[in-house]
Order: sequence, then C-alpha cells, then structure tokens
Amino acid sequence: QVQLVESGGGLVQTGGSLTLSCAASGVNKYRMAWFRQAPGKEREFVAQISWSGSNTYYTDSVKGRFTISRNNAKNTLYLQMNSLKPEDTAVYYCAADLASGPFSSGLKLAAHQYDYWGQGTQVTVSS
Repeated sequence: QVQLVESGGGLVQTGGSLTLSCAASGVNKYRMAWFRQAPGKEREFVAQISWSGSNTYYTDSVKGRFTISRNNAKNTLYLQMNSLKPEDTAVYYCAADLASGPFSSGLKLAAHQYDYWGQGTQVTVSS
C-alpha cells in the first residue's frame, strides 16, 4: 500500500535552510517529485528524481539552491533547501508516479502526471 507523509516544514528567515522529508512506503521502484503550492496559485513542479536516485531535474527557480534525494533503504525522499527566499513560501508536497510503471525514465513535470500525494508541509520564509 502506498503512503506518503511529509515532514520538516516550518518558519525560516531569508537565506536560511530547511530539509523536508517524505516517508514513502511502496514507491521504491517509481519516479518521485516535490511540488509546491502558494496561496492563490496553482501547484507547481519543484524537482523530480528517478527511482534509483541517479537522475534529478529541477525547475529553474530552485536550481543551485535545492537538492532532491532519496534513500530507498529507508523509504524516504528528501528536499534540501538552502538560500531560501520569501517566494519559496508554499505548502510542499511529495508525489509518486506509479501509473507509468516501475523503473520508468523521462521527465514528468505536471501535477496530473502523479497519482499519489502526501498531505503537504508548510514552508514559510520571512523577509
């Protein structure tokens, strides 16, 4: 059974760091991603990681500041966020793409392409 549970959000000052975790059971063979949604805005793609962790992809606004990783032995997905900015404020969600099948490759940047979601964790960056 697939279950995704995020943690690690909070309030941080501009320039600070946070690490988000997603306890992810049943998804070790599948592509995963982080999305975020700010108030009044659509959910947007942040980063994607392949099932093995060897391939990653980031939206331009977080390149060089965020790092996505996974530890399949611990069933956990991570998002290390450095040099945080007020515009990073949002609810952050982890997501898994099981519909494409195990060990699939390529990029999936749209929210509708992911079929399992966590409940989200709030990140607030103060100026």
